[in-house]
Amino acid sequence: MTLDDWARDWRIAPEALADLRTRLGHDGKYATQHVKRPEEGASEGHVQTKVHCEAGFKDTLLFRNNVGVLLDIEGRPVRFGLANETAAENKALKSSDLIGIRKVFIEPYMIGRTFGQFVARECKHGAWKWGEDIERETAQQAFGNLILSYGGDFAFATGVGTL
Repeated sequence: MTLDDWARDWRIAPEALADLRTRLGHDGKYATQHVKRPEEGASEGHVQTKVHCEAGFKDTLLFRNNVGVLLDIEGRPVRFGLANETAAENKALKSSDLIGIRKVFIEPYMIGRTFGQFVARECKHGAWKWGEDIERETAQQAFGNLILSYGGDFAFATGVGTL
C-alpha cells in the first residue's frame, strides 16, 4: 500500500496530501517509493529481469522502454522511446526502464469496473543510492513525478517488491 492508496481509502483530498508531502520535505523533488528489499550486488539488468517477472504475479503488464536516437539510412536522427521527442525533453524527463499498466478494480461505489493504472519502474543496480548520477536521476525523478501527479505509479527499483 502506498500513501496515495491510503489517502484515497480515507478520502483525503489530493491538495491535503500534497501539503503533507511539502511539510514533510517530500515536495516532489524526491516524492517516490523505493524498493523494500534491495538486492545488494545485483546488476541493473538482473534487477530489471526480476521486476519484469514479478509483474506477472501482480496483474501488471510491463514493457522494456528503450530510449535513444539513431541515424536513418540518409543520416537523419530518429528518436525513439517515451519522453524523447527532442534532446531537450530527454534531458529534462528521462522515462523509466519498464513501462506498463496494472489492473485496478474500482470498488462498487465506482460502478465496479476495472481500470488500468500507468506503471513505471526505473531499475537500478542492487546497491544503488540516490546521487550516483544526480543529473540523470533528477530527470528520471521528474518523469516519475509527472506519472505520480496523474495518478500513476512510479518507483526506483533495486530489487523485487515495488509492484
